[in-house]
Amino acid sequence: MFAHVSVLAREVAEFLNPGPGKRFLDGTVGGGGHSEELLLASGPDGQVIGLDRDEEALAASRERLRRFESRFVARQASFADAPKILAGIGWHTVDGVILDLGISSNQIDSSDRGFSFRAKARLDMRMDRRQELDAERIVNGYAEGELEKIFRAFGEEPQARRIACTIVSERKIRPIETTEALAELVARVKPSRRRDHHPATQVFQALRIAVNRELAELERFLENGYEILRPRGIMAIISFHSLEDRLVKTAFRKWSRTCLCPPRAMVCRCGWSQKVMPLTKKPVLPSVLEIETNPRARSAKLRVVERI
Repeated sequence: MFAHVSVLAREVAEFLNPGPGKRFLDGTVGGGGHSEELLLASGPDGQVIGLDRDEEALAASRERLRRFESRFVARQASFADAPKILAGIGWHTVDGVILDLGISSNQIDSSDRGFSFRAKARLDMRMDRRQELDAERIVNGYAEGELEKIFRAFGEEPQARRIACTIVSERKIRPIETTEALAELVARVKPSRRRDHHPATQVFQALRIAVNRELAELERFLENGYEILRPRGIMAIISFHSLEDRLVKTAFRKWSRTCLCPPRAMVCRCGWSQKVMPLTKKPVLPSVLEIETNPRARSAKLRVVERI
């Protein structure tokens, strides 16, 4: 059973302003929570295309949304490939886009996906199980310097060098193949005094990002993602850690500028024009009630722009 509570669902629906005849892209459809809100509010003929790299998520969203019949279309793909996917079904542009960049509760809680240190499983962490690279290959195959770079860049792990060195030493004796083995190794290197924060949290986050190329995919989408919006179309992106939020904030700020020339340039030569208008000066955060109901929402940040 794929169980996942969509974060900031009410706020996303309010910003995207669904209505009859409108088309939306849910680039990280997950269990279908955001898509369901959009479909309910855009009847009788509003449509949603949902993308996800996880085949289990797609199966769950299709089941949840089957009552909407042809109004919901699902594809196994990364949101970075949205322009190609939209062109393939003849849409090209949409009235609204939602990206929820967080990992789903189902992926975290699944005993065989290897995303969490709380359940013993093979080190996997692939969102798309069709790909070859997984966490076990990185942990047992990457050089010490590469591991350190991953832990530092994607996990902001202060003990990145020590952890990478210990992993390389340990795997010479025996391969590190399970989430339990890796979590125990990290805990030995940097024991934590906080009960609410496992010492392996940042290492697992870093490996997940590396396996799934999460930041690279987000950067690829943010190069020109505004192009899939119709005039006055809305894009809403929910991020869950500072690395993602920084990329979104930087891209939205660039898209909102009227010129990209250096400040001292006397004449504009960049050829850039403003693409969007920001609708959120500061990120929208979950309410206290939502966090009490769904603690995993506590780090969510929602930023929204409108195409001009």
